[in-house]
Amino acid sequence: MKKLPIVALIGQTNAGKSSILNRMAHKNIAIVAREEGTTRDNVMATIDDSFILIDTAGLKDPNDDFEASIQDQITDAIDAADVILVTLDSAKYFDHRDARIAKDALSSGKPVYLVLNKCDLGESLPVTEFRALGIAPENIYYVSATTGQGINKLKSVLPKGKVSQNDDVLKIALIGRPNVGKSSLFNTLGKKQQAIVSSRQGTTRDINRVTVKYKGRELEILDTAGLRKPGKREVGIEKFSAIRTLAAIEEADICALLVDSTEPHSKLDQSLAGQIVEAGKGIIMVVTKSDLLDEATPTNYFGEENVGNRTAADFLIDALEKDFDFLPYAPVLITSSETGENVTQLFELALEIDQNRHMEVKTSDLNKILNEAIVLHPPAGLKNTRPKPKYIVQTDTCPPWFVVHGHELGLLHWSWKRFLERKIREKYPFIGTPIMFSYRSDKNSQDKK
Repeated sequence: MKKLPIVALIGQTNAGKSSILNRMAHKNIAIVAREEGTTRDNVMATIDDSFILIDTAGLKDPNDDFEASIQDQITDAIDAADVILVTLDSAKYFDHRDARIAKDALSSGKPVYLVLNKCDLGESLPVTEFRALGIAPENIYYVSATTGQGINKLKSVLPKGKVSQNDDVLKIALIGRPNVGKSSLFNTLGKKQQAIVSSRQGTTRDINRVTVKYKGRELEILDTAGLRKPGKREVGIEKFSAIRTLAAIEEADICALLVDSTEPHSKLDQSLAGQIVEAGKGIIMVVTKSDLLDEATPTNYFGEENVGNRTAADFLIDALEKDFDFLPYAPVLITSSETGENVTQLFELALEIDQNRHMEVKTSDLNKILNEAIVLHPPAGLKNTRPKPKYIVQTDTCPPWFVVHGHELGLLHWSWKRFLERKIREKYPFIGTPIMFSYRSDKNSQDKK
């Protein structure tokens, strides 16, 4: 079993790190602007199923002074990445900050490449001007994120890992806030004390792994460090733990999003759920510490009076349905690592979701659903122009992906797209997995969901 290597783009602001990530990923993931320091969140992408590329500019706090933020960025990258790409503007002479970045990167002992961006502008300095940074000449690459020049040559020297050497291995990542019970559940699932269980938040700093067999299928469980809100993350170790968590989402087939039964759900829980869905991964909502919930009354956690025979668990389910209304297809599993309640049911759900992610729907059935949707809710248009969906096909699995062909589909309202998804799920629930759509008009324009 091998994980995908992590490649980190580091360097001063406005060197083009976000543009390089977008170019390698063939899509606009990072926000790109002319102003320095545009990136404010961690951005990452899986490149050609070979490695995970991270733009570490988002690791720095924009309120920090410049020197401190650069050092934090370097520290995070050194600990989290397998390969480091020091990125500079090829037309500018390096300064003491660039020299410090290169020195610290080289001192890590990890492979370091110097990426000189914006070479398409015709103002690039000769390579001799950068040799004083200490990076070997053979590891210096001129690229243009704008035109793509030199990008493929750079990619050819980067590591090429594989998510799994055995396609039959199902990977399940335990995702959630610190101290939510991931390590305890990991130990219970693996039936061995491989992770350090502690009441101190943030004990797990890397991805722990254990492989188990269930009903003849190999399941690999990934235990990740917890994520806090960006403003509450500590410098260094907790920040690169966040990178590992995001990498685990990319690597996994199915993510178990753990929420604590004794604490209200937060926007961070919703954000994590959104990242899982955006990555196209299967998802299970796992409520932990049900042994504590059973001893409680609804008033303890939700400030509501107990109505009739309703229990704290009833109020908890209501809260989950309200806070995660964008995940109506995600199954909810209430567990306890202390008592073992419903723990093995996680395996059952994972196998079911894996089947759903591989499900293929007949084109004739899909078009019957599409026609019914059009009759029940004709798509609205603008003035004399009306979108006309003609037919739909499934083009991929894991996650299931559907392409709708027609005329002027760029005018389709998001509400109609959701309506179509609901109609498909009425017949094919696709429990536990997002389903993706592309809309292609007769003029080859495309609108992705």
